[in-house]
Amino acid sequence: MNKGELVDALADKAGVTKKQADAVLTATLEAIIEAVANGEKVTLVGFGSFERRDRAAREARNPRTGDPIQIQATRVPGFSPGKAFRETVAPVAKKQAA
Repeated sequence: MNKGELVDALADKAGVTKKQADAVLTATLEAIIEAVANGEKVTLVGFGSFERRDRAAREARNPRTGDPIQIQATRVPGFSPGKAFRETVAPVAKKQAA
């Protein structure tokens, strides 16, 4: 599903126009991106959490030559799915009593 298809689905479920759904989706994504860029954690209960993660500098190897190279420290966005999202995607089998 791409953004256009998501906008169509939102418009149908919410009973609004596609233009309104697109505006709300765009504003939501911008707000999440700004918050994470500023170091804040964004939690949507049942869906998941977005946060900024720091990666330490490390040494790696050039696969072609085998020479060591330095990879600089960086910041990356991270996402952790919520319990409801995780269980919908991959249902957990319930344990049976022995």
